[in-house]
Amino acid sequence: MGAGKTAVCEALKQALPRSVFLDGDWCWNAHPFQVTNETKAMVMENICFLLNQFLRCSAYENVIFCWVMHEQSIIDAILAGTDRTSCDTKVISLMCRPDTLRQRLENDVRSGVRTRDVIARSMERMPLYDMLQTEKIHTDDISICEIVARIKTL
Repeated sequence: MGAGKTAVCEALKQALPRSVFLDGDWCWNAHPFQVTNETKAMVMENICFLLNQFLRCSAYENVIFCWVMHEQSIIDAILAGTDRTSCDTKVISLMCRPDTLRQRLENDVRSGVRTRDVIARSMERMPLYDMLQTEKIHTDDISICEIVARIKTL
């Protein structure tokens, strides 16, 4: 949260040919937001179903997906639940320094986009990203266009 996932994915969708973008948050947009074993299983099924539909659709050449995936088990479950036999998969973590993250999230809180509790949760999860088996791209001090250009070279 706050590293630039959505902004980068929206720009990547425009930069790549025949692209579709799925944000995992769209598969779990509920009020009240409830984290239970049942809702966690449901969102994983929703994500895998939609990704598989996009992957099978000949209209799309590039399927872009983002979500807060701070544990390798989340990434592994999504990879296992999708049919990627005819595609090349890139797994990327967007990261930033703690001061950058705090500033971005505080700006979002001030503008009403996020609630204050997101700051502590995001800061606590930061060390977990170093352990993921992903390509790491640091989003500090570079533009969205530069991040997209780096992703396109992978």
